[in-house]
Amino acid sequence: MSAGAVTDARARFVRPLLIAFLVASAVDLVGVLADVRLAHLVAKPLLMPLLAGYAAARRGPRLLIAALLFGWGGDTLLLPDADAAFLIGMGSFAAGHVCYLWLFGRARSSLLLGAGYAAVLVGFVALIWGGLPADLRIPMAGYSLLLTAMAYRSSTRGRYAALGGALFLLSDALIATGIADWPQLPAPDFWVMLTYIVAQLLLTVGVLTPGPERTAATPGAYGERSISI
Repeated sequence: MSAGAVTDARARFVRPLLIAFLVASAVDLVGVLADVRLAHLVAKPLLMPLLAGYAAARRGPRLLIAALLFGWGGDTLLLPDADAAFLIGMGSFAAGHVCYLWLFGRARSSLLLGAGYAAVLVGFVALIWGGLPADLRIPMAGYSLLLTAMAYRSSTRGRYAALGGALFLLSDALIATGIADWPQLPAPDFWVMLTYIVAQLLLTVGVLTPGPERTAATPGAYGERSISI
């Protein structure tokens, strides 16, 4: 099979995979909001594999696909309410952030933006520190540092990825405030999942969208420009 035929075969799956991801997202969010746990248990593990499949159909970089699949690992490990599963799941998400950081490379980022993220990190960790269980303080502080670095560096991939990184940080901050027994928004799990789903989608779109510095690259390196989202 020629390279062109393979590309055409992949292109046929782009829209169906994106639609399937959006449908699974809607089912999960409605399930969380309506407190239908079965819908959440079925839909949540489908989210990142479908988004990773969409990225693969768009010929996205392997590091993006790996980041999404590590997100899937974290999603499934966080389903059971167990401390050990929570720590392993957090480790899976951390591995995904490492993939994103590696993918973002060494392109320059705004120093002012970096200072802002650093201030948010230090202030937030200081605020929730006393409310965290003692055995989670160091792991969550280290994870927060890695996540904040990813959010900061996501700006190198344009506004979609930058917003995705910020929403990922917000989603995990909502989880952390729950662990620290802070007052919560109504339906807190809904807001956690909504910000997380949108974050991963925007990060994916940001990586797949060719920027000015990549328009001269080999066509298809991050997804064909002729294929819309």
